[in-house]
Amino acid sequence: MANSITAKQKELFGHPVGLYVLFFTEMWERFSYYGMRAILVLYLVQATSDANPGLGWTNGEALALYGWYTMLVYVASIPGGWIADKFLGQKKSVLYGGILLVAGHSVLAIEEMWAFYTGLGLIIAGVGMLKPNISTMVGGLYKQGDIRRDKGFTIFYIGINVGAFLSSLIVGTVGEVYGWHYGFGLAGIGMALGLIQYVLGQKHLKHVGNFLGASIDKEEKAAMNKPLTKVEKDRVVVLFISFLLVIVFWGAFEQAGGLMNIYASEKTNRLLSFSLPFIGNEIPASWFQSLNAMFIIFLGTSVAAYWARRKLRGKVATSLFKMIVGLIIMGTGFFFMTAAAGQYESNGASAMYWLVLAYLFHTIGELCISPVALSYITKLAPLKYASLMMGVYFAMTGFGNKLAGLLGEASESLGEYTIFTGIAVFCVLFGILVMIFRKKLETLTHGAEDNERTMNEEAEGFELADN
Repeated sequence: MANSITAKQKELFGHPVGLYVLFFTEMWERFSYYGMRAILVLYLVQATSDANPGLGWTNGEALALYGWYTMLVYVASIPGGWIADKFLGQKKSVLYGGILLVAGHSVLAIEEMWAFYTGLGLIIAGVGMLKPNISTMVGGLYKQGDIRRDKGFTIFYIGINVGAFLSSLIVGTVGEVYGWHYGFGLAGIGMALGLIQYVLGQKHLKHVGNFLGASIDKEEKAAMNKPLTKVEKDRVVVLFISFLLVIVFWGAFEQAGGLMNIYASEKTNRLLSFSLPFIGNEIPASWFQSLNAMFIIFLGTSVAAYWARRKLRGKVATSLFKMIVGLIIMGTGFFFMTAAAGQYESNGASAMYWLVLAYLFHTIGELCISPVALSYITKLAPLKYASLMMGVYFAMTGFGNKLAGLLGEASESLGEYTIFTGIAVFCVLFGILVMIFRKKLETLTHGAEDNERTMNEEAEGFELADN
């Protein structure tokens, strides 16, 4: 949380240097998380008698655990945000979260069931402490009304996906080819690197993420005890309604780590006409997890620039509008998986390009909703509940993850064709429904996004939302 002490910040490529400290911290955190996620379900379903033995669970059992785990990872953001707001501040909470994550991934490297569940528990607690608070700190780097804020969150989001891209290839290959527990351990090394650079970069984060209760500014310290104003209450209502979009989006999108991951492994023709070093002529199923991250790296700044130009030209480019469009685009991508399932039913295998096209549309949709939602929260959240509201957002993504697991389980009885088609149709129709009420909802923001402009002067400490 930024305090009211004016503090000029060094800039790099037009953004505070602190953004890049948080960028690399989140990059390595996501390297560890997505690396483990890329191989978790595959490890669970791998037969115990194989050369690289797994746990031998059924697909349904694996997807059920995946759903619970990914839900709890993000639901833990609520207590993580509350602890930051009430006791520690975001900066210390991120530090402690990183320590828990290093411990969790390290324990997963031990080939024992007690270590497996203990490691998952530590990771859940670590992500809960780190995830909502590091995102809130990004918002604290920019003044209210600075149009660079959305761009800053997109840059930060690219950091997330650089980590995800590298982890899917590196951790995925090590886990599938050399041993699952080597992969889990490698994820822990990545988080340790992120933690080290976060500690070394503290000089660029002196005036962001501090605990308000210990602030030397009387007004800022008093804000922790003030009741919410009518404007703040209305903005909270809009946030909670926008969270419905988040649940639906992630309930669909997170098929990537579950059902689409298994589909790539079991029903997609992954053979190449040539051989690659270390892996041969069959692409590991976990590699498809890197497509989303790769597309974000290449398309992230372009999508953000498109929305910024649209905003400056006076066209509709509100956060809620972007999020609705993102949901519709992502939902459309599942029609490619419908085609893949139809091809499998006809030929006994589906082509890899269906997965590539689906991930492309999912990525464009994600770029319109996920970094935008993070920025939106820092614009509307009441000062004293900033981290908690970010935690609620991530909890909503957790419920979406659980929904994704339930849908994946349902595919065993309904079939992939029905699930993929149903997801596509529902996302598109739900997005259209919310679009109908968009203008009414935006009146409740009381102009929080009006008059956004480019600010060339160096960013100072500021409050996250107007009071």
